[in-house]
Parts: sequence; C-alpha cells; structure tokens
Amino acid sequence: MNQPAQRFATYEDLFALPDHVIGEIIHGQLITQPRPAPKHALASSGLGMKFGDPFQYGRGGPGGWWILFEPELHLGPHILVPDLAGWRRERMPTLPDEAYFSLAPDWVCEVLSPGTARTDRAVKMPLYAAQQVNWLWLLDPDIRTLEVYSLSDGHWLLEGTWKDDDAVRAVPFEEVTLHLDDLWAPEARPPSVK
Repeated sequence: MNQPAQRFATYEDLFALPDHVIGEIIHGQLITQPRPAPKHALASSGLGMKFGDPFQYGRGGPGGWWILFEPELHLGPHILVPDLAGWRRERMPTLPDEAYFSLAPDWVCEVLSPGTARTDRAVKMPLYAAQQVNWLWLLDPDIRTLEVYSLSDGHWLLEGTWKDDDAVRAVPFEEVTLHLDDLWAPEARPPSVK
C-alpha cells in the first residue's frame, strides 16, 4: 500500500511551537521536548555558572570562551539546541548577528533525561562528530554521572566517567575543578558521613 509522502520540517515549524516546548529539526524531522525539569535545569545552570566566570569572563581561569545556555545551532540541514555549548573566542571572536549559530561549537554538553537520552546519544552524538565538535559532555542528574568525550578521527573517545560527588578536571576545562555534588538537587545527593 502506498503511503503519503512525508513532509520535511521547516524552520517555520519551530515558530509554531508553544513556549514551553523546545524544537529541533534532525534529518528533516521535527523533534520536540518540554522545557527542562527542575533537576535537569539545576544541573545545566550549575555547570554554566561554574564555567562562566573562569572561561567566559576570565575570573579565576583562562577566559577565551563563550559559554551559552541552549543556543540554537544551524549545522547543515539540522537545527539543534544543546543544553550548553562553548566556542573558543579564537574561532568565534564575536557573537553572530543572527539569532542562531552556524559555526559548530568546540564543546557541547547535553543534560540527559529519560525523554532525551536516546536522541542525545543515538542521533545527536553522531551529528556533533560529523560537525567536528571537539568535546562532548553527557551529564545525567538522575543517576548523577558525567561522561566526557573527545573527538578522535571522527569518532568519540571516552575520556572518563565520574559520579556522585567526584571532583572533576576534564577537557577542555581542566584548569578548574568541578565538584559534581554542586550540580545535583540536595535530595539527590548521597547522605553525608559524619
């Protein structure tokens, strides 16, 4: 039986979405998800705040980066919205005039949730590799883990995995120690030992 031709999503389809929905276009398909849940938003905000001062503003760190929450990326035919992304200022000295970025970031962080983990891993990771994003972090506030990947010959190489309250120094931000327990909601932290 013949099926009707499938219509490819367009940029205009994103404007028709309600405010509480994030939309992406991946392989011509409109992918939607609700705004981040509180644990997800806390982890993403905490990470952005931790790296903003030393890497974006140069306070207590080397500077030289743009670190942005949920930037809209136009990478070839795909429109992606990572939770966090960073560009080295030597590659992007000024922010674009458009409302989106057509230059692939140097670093991307996806904060995983049950509703996004499959797409983040199976669909977006290969796209980021194809676009030559150098570093990818996967942060999961539900199981309290961080996975750090580096791009090597077009493939992701796992640099390390950290959990719970580990102290992390990882590429490309190894100049600053990240304490994972700062990213988790208090009720998600392991109990203190007294």
